[in-house]
Amino acid sequence: ASHEVALGYQEVADPSIFVRFPLKNRENTYLLVWTTTPWTLPSNVAVAVGEDYEYVAVEHNGQHLILAKACMSSLFGDESPQIVETYKGRDLRNWEYEPLFDSGQHPEKSHYIVAADFVTTTEGSGLVHIAPAFGQDDYEIGQKYNMPLVQWVGADGRFVSAVKEPWAGDYVKDADPKIIENLEGRGLLFKATEYTHQYPFCWRCDNPLLYYARESWFIRTTAIRDQMLQHNREINWYPEHIKEGRFGNWLENNIDWGLSRERYWGTPLPVWICDACGHQHCVGSIAELKELGADVPDDIELHRPYVDAVVLTCAECNGTLRRVQDVIDCWFDSGCAHTAQWHYPFENKEMLEQAYPPDFISEAIDQTRGWFYSLLVTGTLLYDKPAYKNCLCLELIMGPDGQKMSKSRGNTVDPWTILDTQGADAMRWYMFTATTPWTPRTFKPEGIDEALKKFMGTLHNVYSFFVMYANLEQVDVLQEAPPVAERSVVDKWILSRLHTLIDDVRANMENYHLTNAPRAIEAFVDDLSNWYVRRSRDRFWGAEAGSDKQAAYATLYEVLVTVAKLAAPFTPFLSDELYRNLVCSLDSSAPPSVHLTEYPVADAALKDTQLETDMHFTRDVISMGHAARNRSGIKTRQPLAEFILGGLSAGEKETVIRLAALVHDELNVKDLVFTEGLDAFAQVTLKPNFRVLGPKYGKGVQAIAKALATADAMRLKADLETAGSLQIEASGETYTLEQSDIDVQTQHREGFFVEVDARKFVVLSTELTHALTLEGLARELVNKIQNMRKDADFNVADRIKLSLETPSSLVEEAFQVHQDYILRETLTTDVVASPSGDAFTVDQKLNGEPATLSVEQV
Repeated sequence: ASHEVALGYQEVADPSIFVRFPLKNRENTYLLVWTTTPWTLPSNVAVAVGEDYEYVAVEHNGQHLILAKACMSSLFGDESPQIVETYKGRDLRNWEYEPLFDSGQHPEKSHYIVAADFVTTTEGSGLVHIAPAFGQDDYEIGQKYNMPLVQWVGADGRFVSAVKEPWAGDYVKDADPKIIENLEGRGLLFKATEYTHQYPFCWRCDNPLLYYARESWFIRTTAIRDQMLQHNREINWYPEHIKEGRFGNWLENNIDWGLSRERYWGTPLPVWICDACGHQHCVGSIAELKELGADVPDDIELHRPYVDAVVLTCAECNGTLRRVQDVIDCWFDSGCAHTAQWHYPFENKEMLEQAYPPDFISEAIDQTRGWFYSLLVTGTLLYDKPAYKNCLCLELIMGPDGQKMSKSRGNTVDPWTILDTQGADAMRWYMFTATTPWTPRTFKPEGIDEALKKFMGTLHNVYSFFVMYANLEQVDVLQEAPPVAERSVVDKWILSRLHTLIDDVRANMENYHLTNAPRAIEAFVDDLSNWYVRRSRDRFWGAEAGSDKQAAYATLYEVLVTVAKLAAPFTPFLSDELYRNLVCSLDSSAPPSVHLTEYPVADAALKDTQLETDMHFTRDVISMGHAARNRSGIKTRQPLAEFILGGLSAGEKETVIRLAALVHDELNVKDLVFTEGLDAFAQVTLKPNFRVLGPKYGKGVQAIAKALATADAMRLKADLETAGSLQIEASGETYTLEQSDIDVQTQHREGFFVEVDARKFVVLSTELTHALTLEGLARELVNKIQNMRKDADFNVADRIKLSLETPSSLVEEAFQVHQDYILRETLTTDVVASPSGDAFTVDQKLNGEPATLSVEQV
């Protein structure tokens, strides 16, 4: 099949020979013919020329050689033989020549010149050798002119024994040197070289394919080409360009479907032919086979070779009908899937009518010439309808070297290695999220590790956090929780995000955007872990029992169960584990698997678009605050006095004020202050990049520099960041400046660190009072003790004794002032002067101050 041929092209070097074909009735005159398949020359029956090309007869070594004028330089180089005659291709038609080899007796006219539109002068000689048995173009022109089909090669690729030449019985490629030697010995070889080109190889056994004319049974698909084109327009293709591109072009150039195959085993072509009168009968069912045949068993095996034993009685002459030896192209089997799966037309008529056409199919892009096509053909023939509503067309997955995976190349990836080490869910998630399914991708196993860590690891960590603290606290998550309206702002936000996510995932999946859906889930899980859980951690552990704690557990429980359901199509095993442990272990009446539950539907009442927008803005401001902290080098554990925000609109100020508690906690600052001007905290300057601007504007650069020095730097910076460019007036000229044209510099004033983003900016006041220093040391103490608890392998709920020894009066004072906080956070029930021998002791540095800490279980 042509689509199978297309799977295995390789670059090869074949013989490239130019042969003299002696013309009849023209003494010492030859056609100069090119071929890269010398083995087809014994089957030659014609020579083709381009009707409108200019041909010449040149004198060369006492002979006249006819070739296309455009090919002279490539054949003769600087030799420039004398042109003795000039012709148009059409003038050469019907000229006869002597056969190179004895092709046997046949009634059809042969060995003459014809015109063909596939002849080119970009290579060769402009004269093409025609052997209809060994090429599609050759066969079609042979049919057009009723030429003989000379086929000296058998189905095994070897010359038949009837050939009266030394290459009888040889494999065709092995015969090439003998044929060339024969031509040279007879003075008919003009030139022999090698020609490197793409040639089809069998994609299964990696042997070269031979174009070979065989008798076949066909479906006349050309008769339904217009219907197929119309039905294709009714199908939704993903990606869209396949519809009118690769698949549409394939349909436009449709040829009849060669249905029969010569195989030992397969679905039999159900045609029986009478030995006596040649009557043909196509059997349509087992019942008909039993009716017409003798002794057909009830359990008849309907495959070749078994069914070949069944003979029928001819209705025309009472003779014997025997089944043809061919089987049906297996793509025809696949193309009948939409009907055969229901055993229609023998039963299930209603089920077929409900299910046809199916909602969607999905396969790799090479199936545009395979399954996608065979389904459409049969659907058009049987029902005159599209065979499917939606088609998701996958691109090929390449090996780690970027080449198509192939055992022969050694670049395949063993899936069991992936499944045994990284797991099916991780591989599935990677395949879904790495790129859209219709984009070619290089498969790299290390990419799966990223999926494990970034999504699955994060989700499992949140789940483990919830289970650990819910078990420690003995929380009944099925207990009625406070109404959402009474829950904290972060609870409302994560529930709103969850139900927005549900709508996003559903919309993407309903529109077959199978990459966007899991990516949205991944982004949500990141927000869940790195914002909701982090900002709510104290509510789960350490807080007093009450409605807020119950709300936190109820919210996280609902989110985890819903995410398990949303992710179930993508990570079926992890999702089912989470669901069974969270739901089935508590509620025996629940469906026993996540895959038996209904897919989530969003609750519009829980969606708060404004809150989501406000939280996004506030997190952006906090992110700028963290960037300023990173610049300052001051740890987040060290409280600071002020966080100053500028360049905000009135609405943005209100947003930050509403969510101020999150800003205070996340950035560890005491006060929020709003300002309009940046000058008191930093100076922003814009300077021209002379190296870039010089070649663009020449002398104008100095005027640009002066204009930038006196302009509103913050406004220009905002324009540059939002639009990607800005315009500035200088010396009566207007200049457009890109980001690469300008060097933006921010200089911090003493005691402040600034982060600027377009029109808004944030400032951290880094001056530390004595009280702030003490509080920073207290937080540092808590961090060190918590790390020691972990290193000592204490349980999260274990109470401890603590010992602190330090020569630093500052550390001593910090411990005294903030002792209640330190003991509460670290679950310390007793402070001892001297630790026991079982204590875990570590020398520490607390913001540069020395101390020795000891912890032991109570």
